[in-house]
Parts: sequence; C-alpha cells; structure tokens
Amino acid sequence: MSKGLRFTEKWLQRALWLVAFAFAAFLIGLGSAIVGNLWDVEPELTVEQFMDPARVAALRAEQETAKDRRDTAQLEFEQASQKHEVARSNTRTARETLDNWLATRRATARPDQDPELISRTKGLDALEAQERGALAAVQAQEQVLLDASQALQRAGDRWEKMEGPARAALYDAAKAKELRVFLYRLALTLPLLVLAGWLFAKKRKGAYWPFVWGFIIFALFTFFFELVPYLPSYGGYVRYLVGIVITFLVGRYAIQSLQRYLARQKEAEALPDAQRRQTLRYDTALARLGKGVCPGCERPVDLKDASLDYCPHCGIGLFDRCGCCSSRKNAFARFCFSCGTAANTSLAD
Repeated sequence: MSKGLRFTEKWLQRALWLVAFAFAAFLIGLGSAIVGNLWDVEPELTVEQFMDPARVAALRAEQETAKDRRDTAQLEFEQASQKHEVARSNTRTARETLDNWLATRRATARPDQDPELISRTKGLDALEAQERGALAAVQAQEQVLLDASQALQRAGDRWEKMEGPARAALYDAAKAKELRVFLYRLALTLPLLVLAGWLFAKKRKGAYWPFVWGFIIFALFTFFFELVPYLPSYGGYVRYLVGIVITFLVGRYAIQSLQRYLARQKEAEALPDAQRRQTLRYDTALARLGKGVCPGCERPVDLKDASLDYCPHCGIGLFDRCGCCSSRKNAFARFCFSCGTAANTSLAD
C-alpha cells in the first residue's frame, strides 16, 4: 500500500507505527510488573505452617539447647586438648633430660649423684601424672562433646520425621497457590485479549489506529509470554487443549474472513464499472496497480500489454483515453499525465 501513498503520508505512517510499538512497549512493561507481582497477593508458604506450633517451639528450643551445649563442649574440648599437648611436651622434655643425665652418670659412676637421680625421677613421675590428668580431662570433654552432638542429632532426626508430612502438605498448598495465581493472571489477561479482539475487528482502521495496534500487540504479548508460561501442564493435556482451542478459533476466524471477502468480491464484481469504482479508494487502487494486480478483483494482470484496457478477470476498466488529448492513461488517475486535464474520477480518497 505504501506505493500509493504521498511521500509525507508514507513517513507519517511509519512514525505512527513507531508510536504504536512505543505504546505497546510501555503497556508491556506495566503489564509485566503487575502480572509478576500477582504472586505476592497471597502470603509466602513455609514448612512450619503445616506443623504443630507447640511441637515446633519445643523442638526448636531443644535444638538450640543442644547446639549451645555442643558449642560449649567443643570449646572446652579444644582447651583440654591444648593442656594435654603442653603436658605431653613437658613430660617428653623431662624424659629426654633424664636420659641424658643418666648417660652422663654411667660414664662418671659417681655415687654422690644418687639423691639427684631420685629427685629427677620424682619430677618425671609428677609430670607424667599431670599428663595423665590432662588426658583424662580431654577424654571427659570428648564424652561431653559426643553426648551433646548425639543429642543434637536426635533432635534433628525428630525434626526431619515431623517435617516429612509438612513438606508434602506444603507441596500441595504450593500447587494450589500456583493454580490460584494463574487464575488471577487469567482474570487480568483474558479481558485484555477480548478487548484486543474487539478493537482488531472494529477499530484497527480508525483515526487512532496506532493506539489500537499498540494495545493489540500488548494484549497478545501478555497472553503468550506472561500467561502461557504459567499455564498448568497436568501432563501436557492442558497446554495441548489450549493450543487446539486457540488454533480452532484463529482458523475459524480466518475461514470466515476469507468467505466474507470472497462474497464481497463476488458482489462487487457483479456491479457495473461506475459503481465498482465508487467502492475503491484512490490510494488502494494505485497500490494494487503498483503490485501488478487488478484493483477490482486483485488478480494478476499484465499492465505492460498496450492492448489491455480492461481486466480479463472482472471486466473493470484499467486504461482509457483522455477526453482532451486522447492519450492512453491509467483509468484510475485523477489527471491526464500528458496534458494535465482532470479525469473526473469517482474514486474515494
């Protein structure tokens, strides 16, 4: 159709399409924000909502107590282990010193050093006793740590046992929420789609067509990209059924549109030439001629054939003679290309 438009009109048409797409983009942004926030209409679901509150509180307190005991036992165990390591180090050093001293005494064989031997031996015994005490403290703290860890593990096991049924209930509730939120989105989207269909049928060629097409694009995007991805599957049955219904409706509309178009064309082709011209717009006639088709029946015609003055399919006049200069000219032109005389055409603007 652009070949039949004035230069300024052609560029204004393109600018209006930009307006339509910009309007659609802003509507899509707003719609995406609204549809995305519909999930927050209902409160967030948690596992504890499906558990006995009294048992949850008691078990939480038991877990916290067991965790505190374990942490405290861990710290005391580390302290005891450090003390035991120091005692072992002291004992090892004293034993090495005694062994060196004994080797020296054997070499000198001095009996006056026997009291010192007794003293060193008593010191080593005391260090060994300290080491045994430190080891006993380590073992005691290790037992306390083990008891605390096992208590925490038992509390965790009871929590898992109590949480199992709650998780199953949470899963069912989440599925139900997904279905409800989908129905919210459907309730928001379906009226938009119906309104878009009405606008397409009634207003797409009106004066405010850029806003009409912008809304149609927005409604289609919202349906196919904001609603369809959240459509419950149920094994694929729902989505296939929805696809079948949409395909049927679109196909039915296309078939009916084709039948109405063919009926209109048949009625128009039965009218006299003068009446048929009154049903054609000037720009539409020029656009169809520019594509090499008859403006009346839209069938292909050889416009380069100088002997062809009428459409061989519907009989509408394509070329005639100027009443002033007798030049062969386009029958739909408003002025003669040769002399500029008005052709007095009855085509609508």
